[in-house]
Amino acid sequence: MDAMLDVQKRLLPDLIQIMQKRYQILRYIKLMEPVGRRSLSQSLGITERVLRSEIQFLKEQDLLLITNAGMILTKEGKIILDKLEHLMRDITGVKDLEKQLVRILGIRECIIVSGNSDESPWAKSELGRACVNKIKEHLLPDNIIAVTGGTTMATIADSMNKRFSNTNITFVPARGGIGEDVKNQANTISARMAENTDSQHMVLYVPDQVSEEVYDSIIHEPTIWNVLMEIKSANMLIHGIGDAMTMADRRKTTGVEREKILSGRAVAEAFGYYFNEQGEIVHRVQTIGLQLSDLQNIKSIFAVAGGSSKVKAIKAYMKVAPQHTILITDEAVARAIIKES
Repeated sequence: MDAMLDVQKRLLPDLIQIMQKRYQILRYIKLMEPVGRRSLSQSLGITERVLRSEIQFLKEQDLLLITNAGMILTKEGKIILDKLEHLMRDITGVKDLEKQLVRILGIRECIIVSGNSDESPWAKSELGRACVNKIKEHLLPDNIIAVTGGTTMATIADSMNKRFSNTNITFVPARGGIGEDVKNQANTISARMAENTDSQHMVLYVPDQVSEEVYDSIIHEPTIWNVLMEIKSANMLIHGIGDAMTMADRRKTTGVEREKILSGRAVAEAFGYYFNEQGEIVHRVQTIGLQLSDLQNIKSIFAVAGGSSKVKAIKAYMKVAPQHTILITDEAVARAIIKES
């Protein structure tokens, strides 16, 4: 296969480019369907005139259908797209990028999706879809899946459906609530995942950050203790990686604590821990839920983060991440990390 691709690139470079363009069109239609031509043109950065001829070709090949609501893929289109995805990973060199990233970061596996999540919402959707596909490979007959909050976790929930699994699954929030954005808190996202997959879920109705005295009082409440024990028993974890100052702002961190984060030059946050570029902990807040020390006991860990703005945060956190972590990120992050290494 590799030899054939090399020959095609040398003798028929236009063929590869055309294939990539048509692959992108099919992929975006699947993500956005039903979608109009103007919206698709803007997302792909292709003029409507060029896109019109490509759509006509794909329609003639019975790969897409034009309806009143917009374009959708046909059954044949979905089959072709699925086959193309594996081929495109070879053509674009993504497989090689994944191997390099694994070696640099020292973790189990890396999955890279195309694009830059900071610039395209569809790249973030691809992160969600890639994460769901990878999770399916690691499901057991009985699963307790702990989930953190954030917009990336929300896209993962949106990528789940009733066909996700026929195993027994309970989703649990990995931590308490942060800030005022309820829709992206761990409780809400774990509930959405459960609803989308027809599974069970538990709730942890406590704030993410509390004082030492309140912490000691809260965790001994029977209902909270029972949920915490389920969280600690999770055999799978899906979590994001936060930018340090963004997370400090979400927690409304002020005074001495904020100064500690700033003076320590923190660039990353996860599970209430703030890390500098060397992966050293410069500050920790008292949180209710999973702690960094709990991660070694979790069989399957999926860290999902993308976008150029997250490069420093991802690099820093990966210095302390368990070696069996699977990172799901985008091409912008991967190329930046490899370039800097």
